[in-house]
Amino acid sequence: MIAGWVRSAVNRALGKVPNMDNTLRPFLANMVRWVILAFVIVAVLNQFGVETTSMIAVLGAAGLAIGLALQGTLSNVASGVMLLLMRPFKIGDFITAGSLSGTVMEIGLFTSELKTGDGIYIMAPNSQIWNQNIINFARNPTRRIDILVGIAYDDDIDAAQKALQDMMDGDARVLKDPAPMTMVMDLADSSVNVNLRCWANVADFWAVQWDLRKGAKAAVEAAGCTIPFPQRDVHLIQSGG
Repeated sequence: MIAGWVRSAVNRALGKVPNMDNTLRPFLANMVRWVILAFVIVAVLNQFGVETTSMIAVLGAAGLAIGLALQGTLSNVASGVMLLLMRPFKIGDFITAGSLSGTVMEIGLFTSELKTGDGIYIMAPNSQIWNQNIINFARNPTRRIDILVGIAYDDDIDAAQKALQDMMDGDARVLKDPAPMTMVMDLADSSVNVNLRCWANVADFWAVQWDLRKGAKAAVEAAGCTIPFPQRDVHLIQSGG
């Protein structure tokens, strides 16, 4: 009865903890209950004259053997607890962890479920995710967009930059703070590379990036600039004789 009361009390207390996951809360509450039951059983057997020292030793050895046999599974449980406590991502976030990449569909104690951008289902052990660098693309509310546009060396750089700047300023989805900007990023072999940089909300990121890529070509061409392709001059030298 006491174990049941303590379990309920722990469950209620954890429910008041901010960001406490609903999967982790009953797991911790039940763990407390079983620990209490184990102590009570040992105490009762001791009251009946049963030698509990050897029993505890046997249970300890059995626990060690089971732990070694299930070390992979226990590692996944520990990783699942850490993921639920630390909250590096939540359901619906798009993440990358090592070779895994996808939208988080479910976070469990043993495994987590992801869905890739092309709709492929992935069930990954939690240890495989926790032991990797986790990149969460949806954690922050905004993301930066960088698009490189090459123009010919004899084109007007100022005109190209103004055209790209006006295009970003005219898009309502482009955030005003930080302000969008353009800069000459590189003097490449066949082009002057102008970079347009702006920020957008995470929900608008891909749509804004695709539209800006399409509009950048039209904008520089309307400004009288061209987007060159790599060229190589070949000089033939005839040998004498």
